[in-house]
Formats: sequence, C-alpha cells, structure tokens
Amino acid sequence: MKGVFLSMEAIAIFVVIERGKADQIVEQAKKAGAHGATIFYGRGTGENEFKKFFNLHVDSSKEIIFLLTEKSKMEPIVNAIVKAGKLDDPGTGILFTMPICDIIGLHHREKITTDPRN
Repeated sequence: MKGVFLSMEAIAIFVVIERGKADQIVEQAKKAGAHGATIFYGRGTGENEFKKFFNLHVDSSKEIIFLLTEKSKMEPIVNAIVKAGKLDDPGTGILFTMPICDIIGLHHREKITTDPRN
C-alpha cells in the first residue's frame, strides 16, 4: 500500500456536537485556517441511562466534524471551534485531536501545502 508520507506533522481534529451546529462551526474553522471538513452524523449512547433514570427525552442525534490540518495551524483552528461551538460550556460537545502518521488518498491536497500562493 502506497501512502503519502508527510513532510509536516498532520493532526486530525474531531468535534462531536449537537445536530444542526456543524455548518456554523466549520465556517469559523475555515476562517481560522482550515481547508475543509467532513461532517458525519451519529447517535450518542450515554443518554440511555439518563433517559431511563429520569424518564426524560434526550435527543441523541450528533454531528461529528473531522478536519485534517498541519500541527502548526491547529491552535487557531481549535480555538475558533471551541468559541463557535461554545465547547467551554458544559454539555455542548467535545473536541479531541490525534496525530496522523500517513495519509492515503489526499493527493490533491499536496498542492495546497506546497503552493507558495496558499
């Protein structure tokens, strides 16, 4: 399998938030330097125990935002996401990052990181 071994450190940013908020958060992430994002839809499972105990309806629909960026660009993007999603407030969502070792299939992105006009 042939991968693209990066000359820079790549970071994956994952954000799990309430459904309907991802577009606004991605817009702010782009303003902070992100080139794009992928949005997944998911369903949380932790609410089941809460629903049973309190007999309440809790919407478990979630959006998961996935972004790839250079480590040097991560901090302003993360700060923009935290602010846009109000992630400092309890119960609004979570964000975590992971280092990326290699990438397969993003050949068109090579131009973005090497083109001096970007």
